[in-house]
Amino acid sequence: MKDFSLLEKKFGLKFNNKDLLTQAFVHRSYLNENPNFYLAHNERLEFLGDAVLELAVTEYIYRNYPKKSEGELTSWRASLVNAKTLSQIAKDLGLNDFLLLSKGEQKELGKARQYILANTLEALIGATYLDQGYGAAKEFVDKNLIIELPEIIEKGLFRDNKSRFQEESQERVGITPGYKALEEWGPDHAKHFIIGVFLDEELIAKGDGSSKQEAEEKAAKNALEQKGW
Repeated sequence: MKDFSLLEKKFGLKFNNKDLLTQAFVHRSYLNENPNFYLAHNERLEFLGDAVLELAVTEYIYRNYPKKSEGELTSWRASLVNAKTLSQIAKDLGLNDFLLLSKGEQKELGKARQYILANTLEALIGATYLDQGYGAAKEFVDKNLIIELPEIIEKGLFRDNKSRFQEESQERVGITPGYKALEEWGPDHAKHFIIGVFLDEELIAKGDGSSKQEAEEKAAKNALEQKGW
């Protein structure tokens, strides 16, 4: 079993109910291989933590940015609580070392692991809320997540890549980007797309994904990097 007291020391938390802390890290796959494990998986805690996280972030930006519109605040919040941001924060916090996973999931280090990490971080926030109340959960969010907000605002990361590339293209070269499917394969339930983003007839970059929207977003991200914008 993992030594969760190391996490308590790291985050300055002292759980009254140690099982809540452990349960936050129990992935469903772990129980498939360990059906007699004494705790349930973390999905209910994740459900609760998601709501606590959204409230804590909403409260912070509402209080600290009184002149910003609802639309701006919504964009900032969405950028801070999305799976990509949460998984990176969870990774940086070292949560990966405490996950309770099946042997198969332990080998999966791609997008699936990203979602597991993001969900585990939400479950940890939910567990903190249940064990120590909203104040402790909010303090954890402020200390470990809100610190990312200034960079998100400064670099415009709250805007999706397609919007950013369109704005930059129109401003710099006076052209609106176009997107075209270059390749497409797989059955309807498991399609895969490669999309190209063009400025006039020039192919700037490609992106791949399981939907056209995902592939276009990746193409725009790659185009921003390609152009150094």
